[in-house]
Amino acid sequence: MTTTHREEYREEHRVQQGFAAGATIGAAVLLLTGGIIALLQGISAVANDDLFVVGPEYVYQLDLSTWGWIHIVLSIVAIAVAIGMFTGAAWARVSAIIIASLSIILNFLWLPYYPWWSILVIAIDIVIIWAVATWKTA
Repeated sequence: MTTTHREEYREEHRVQQGFAAGATIGAAVLLLTGGIIALLQGISAVANDDLFVVGPEYVYQLDLSTWGWIHIVLSIVAIAVAIGMFTGAAWARVSAIIIASLSIILNFLWLPYYPWWSILVIAIDIVIIWAVATWKTA
């Protein structure tokens, strides 16, 4: 039995919709994961200043508790945006890219305090930006 062009298009459209939904959920999960990691990072900086060590030649001289609060605030916003992505909110897509970009900058500045953790969060943020930017809506 042969299929018409219209039936093939419908089938292709369903596959694209399924892929878009999967990319959306994947990006939301990554953003939620990045937000939780940043929240834990901020809490540990505020609660236990002894955990982090920095060399004396660091240019960005902020108190470690200040850095921790910056991480906490950004992570709460990231978690809210991730929840928005789960619900399919249109504003969440652009917000996710903005939050992930700010997180990359913040973790770049955080490198002297905890380099491996910062590199991990930067890598997750890059994947988030890629997933959201390549997410195609039908």
